[in-house]
Amino acid sequence: MSIPVLDFSVCSLNEKKEVSDDQMRNLSKEMKTALMEVGFVFLKNTGITQEEVDRVMDISKKFFLQPDELKQPFSRKSFAHNLNHGWVSLETERLDPRRPGDLKEAFNIASLHPDMKWPSADAVSGFQEIQTSFFRRCKELSLRVLKVMAHSLGLDPEVFLSTHRLIGTDENGTTLRSLYYPLVNSQQAKEGQLRCGEHSDYGSITLLFQSSEGLQVRRRSGEFICAPRIPGAVLINIADLMQRWTSDQFVSVRHRVLLPPAGDSSTRQSLAFFVQPDDEALITCCDGSNRYPPVTAGAYLIERFNETYGQS
Repeated sequence: MSIPVLDFSVCSLNEKKEVSDDQMRNLSKEMKTALMEVGFVFLKNTGITQEEVDRVMDISKKFFLQPDELKQPFSRKSFAHNLNHGWVSLETERLDPRRPGDLKEAFNIASLHPDMKWPSADAVSGFQEIQTSFFRRCKELSLRVLKVMAHSLGLDPEVFLSTHRLIGTDENGTTLRSLYYPLVNSQQAKEGQLRCGEHSDYGSITLLFQSSEGLQVRRRSGEFICAPRIPGAVLINIADLMQRWTSDQFVSVRHRVLLPPAGDSSTRQSLAFFVQPDDEALITCCDGSNRYPPVTAGAYLIERFNETYGQS
């Protein structure tokens, strides 16, 4: 099955009117089918434009193309307020522990704390403003998506909204990641190495914006399908905590980014907004079952980080 494409215009960031019951019913029904059967869905007409996405990718690429010594002061784990904030160097992450480190760099926007230090060299002028503005736009869109998801399951929207109130603070792990996949000589890559190893995401949902194709999504049959790039659309996927939360009604699906084919020297970029519940939120099965034991979102995230980066 291919990834469904839904028109999100009735809940767009540009839409000020209240959504009618019929509109919400129709959208939530389509959303529920996509997230139960595929775990991924494209949303078009969200209010976030391709121009906004391109602006973030452009300033991010300028940062990544700097020498490592200029990026080092902004390394992940060097910020006291938030240890997940900052630059992640090439091959540092291993999302599939069976393989060598991933051939990608990242910059994590995990805190909007006023005391954070931001890249400010002339080459990356405007970095903080562009990134934090886009973070806030993604936050607003994600809350609208969560509201539709709750409606689709017959839940009070506050079940999800009340547990995502602290996005952008250091009491919530939600992160905007700018990802850069440099050109790869596949003959020089280590055996089994990928641009991004096979994995599932950790939290509630993920919003993904891609510069080019390359992402592959695993179907229930075990085979992978290529996720197309649809300019102006946002790719949404379910993450592991949400699958627990919904007692496996919504499915968190494994995905990966392969090396480019031999002779393809292009780079690749993506922006991923990883939505997490507030750290102290207790995640229990929303149908009242005990399919999964209760877990706090913050503790679960730390456990998953330790798997990705190694114990620290």
